[in-house]
Amino acid sequence: MSFKVAFIGAGSIGFTRGILRDLLTVSEFRDIEVAFTDISEHNLDMVTELCQRDITENGLSIVIQSTMDRRQALQDAKYVICTIRVGGLEAFRTDVDIPLKYGIDQCVGDTLCAGGIMYGQRGIPEMLNICQDIREVCAPDVLLLNYSNPMAMLTWACNQYGGVRTIGLCHGVQHGHHQIAEVYGLKKQEVDIVCAGINHQTWYIQASHQGKDLTAGLLEAFERHPEYSRTEKVRIDMLRRFGYYSTESNGHLSEYVPWYRKRAEEITEWIDLSSWINGETGGYLRVCTEGRNWFETDFPNWMQDPAMEYTPEHRGEEHGSYIIEGLETGRVYRGHFNVVNEGIIANLPNDAIIEAPGYVDRNGISMPHVGNLPLGPAAVCGVSISVQRLAVEAAVHGDDKLLRQAFMMDPLVGAVCNPKEIWQLVDEMLVAGEAWLPQYAVSIIEAKARLISGNLIPTRPYEGAARLKVKTVEEMQLDREKANKNAGESDKGKDREKV
Repeated sequence: MSFKVAFIGAGSIGFTRGILRDLLTVSEFRDIEVAFTDISEHNLDMVTELCQRDITENGLSIVIQSTMDRRQALQDAKYVICTIRVGGLEAFRTDVDIPLKYGIDQCVGDTLCAGGIMYGQRGIPEMLNICQDIREVCAPDVLLLNYSNPMAMLTWACNQYGGVRTIGLCHGVQHGHHQIAEVYGLKKQEVDIVCAGINHQTWYIQASHQGKDLTAGLLEAFERHPEYSRTEKVRIDMLRRFGYYSTESNGHLSEYVPWYRKRAEEITEWIDLSSWINGETGGYLRVCTEGRNWFETDFPNWMQDPAMEYTPEHRGEEHGSYIIEGLETGRVYRGHFNVVNEGIIANLPNDAIIEAPGYVDRNGISMPHVGNLPLGPAAVCGVSISVQRLAVEAAVHGDDKLLRQAFMMDPLVGAVCNPKEIWQLVDEMLVAGEAWLPQYAVSIIEAKARLISGNLIPTRPYEGAARLKVKTVEEMQLDREKANKNAGESDKGKDREKV
């Protein structure tokens, strides 16, 4: 069996390497073609060298086609896996630091809130450029598997404006599934779930064990868990008030809603600093920065470490390889996928990108009808969908009025800032992102003029309620195992491909 898989943004070391392992674990895929492309030649060379070493040590003869020419990498590809972060860490820093001046304290800033909206403004134009290349040089039945954030916005733009069949993929559902099983003292495979909503705001609307409902006792189970009762306070409070557990981590979820991060003095009540993902201010930016610095320094040691093993017991849980396996071999796979709604969730808009259960086999990807979400979770999702729709249209058309409206409608931005502050915040973020926002050229000229006029709303330097210092490489060398794990976590941010 032979077909071509192209990785765009392949300089994402842990992610690219892991997905490649998952693919090549499938026995029928031992002769597929693999292409890597990235705009960073240095990162691309390192990842290619490491992955080629893994391939060789697993006894395969595949030779990675590694090129900075994206169209060459995409030529005749049947599957495209996208993991880009437009602007890299330089732009990501502005997504976190500028909103802080206005009191907007984000943990991640890559999905919603001020950071996620601007991330989408940078990413959508480039995703549409990628879609154009895909339409022109890939196989006719190509499938784009998008792992890049903001997941819903980018997948929405690709399907509506890119002309490419695109599925958004995320691992949030799997992680929460593990948690639900754990609080009941069960294994993940013993708990059946139905999860539905939108990416990073998906809800476990059903959970059962041997036919017995687990949903009703979930709040009590989480409240008595020795770890999660401390690290998942936001998720537990949302469960308490809305009746259903959310997929997203404590830190992520806290910045999508208006209640937990709007008052600096209250933020620490809802977070836990044992891990960045539990709510640390700018936590993901710190982890990404440390991960990049560590990989640059420690790469020679990575080459000395044992190769990844392409065996079933080492295969990861990311959906991508299983989708390709189902389509190519006919083996049935059930997962949760981000697709255009089209009635799957009846009380969410049809044009939205929803996340819901799906089945894959040789006949394609089938998305069963979920029906209505419970009213409370549907209302939370509905607010975010409005922000996403405004942000997508703003990015596609370079419409700064729609962009400002997206900021105003965002739950946390609106809870913290008044309209005049939002207008000035958007001006600052447009100017800071000028290098990656060609669609806003005229708006940026106008924003610069307003910012130098001198008639500005006062802001203040603010580090956030719970910001930690970026570790030096020397500090990370004290615990190399932890540093390697950290680099793998940071890699999920796909910061290797910068435009």
